[in-house]
Amino acid sequence: MRYLLLLYCEENAWEAMSTEEQQSAFSAYNSLTTELASLGKLGASNALQPTTTATMVRVRAGEVLTTDGPYAETKEQVGGLYIFDAEDLDEAIKWAARVPSYGNMSVEVRPIMEMN
Repeated sequence: MRYLLLLYCEENAWEAMSTEEQQSAFSAYNSLTTELASLGKLGASNALQPTTTATMVRVRAGEVLTTDGPYAETKEQVGGLYIFDAEDLDEAIKWAARVPSYGNMSVEVRPIMEMN
């Protein structure tokens, strides 16, 4: 089964880190990504640009409406994602627990609905 890991973090936490701390975090992410890829489990892995670059799109009564930035007011934003294969939720949680953490980071584990 394929799973999605959504990495939630406070953008300010990353910016507050020293260059050395950021490089260490990138190295840890690269190690996790490389391991998933070497096992043939990795589907995709990406970090996201800051929320200031986001655009929300809504269609209401046939009209396309756009808004800058995320709509939800929250301290944590989605900062990255992994899509990968796991045998079950237990294995997916084990991978989620290995995601490098900084600040008050959270990882959401969600199975992907396969559409045929």
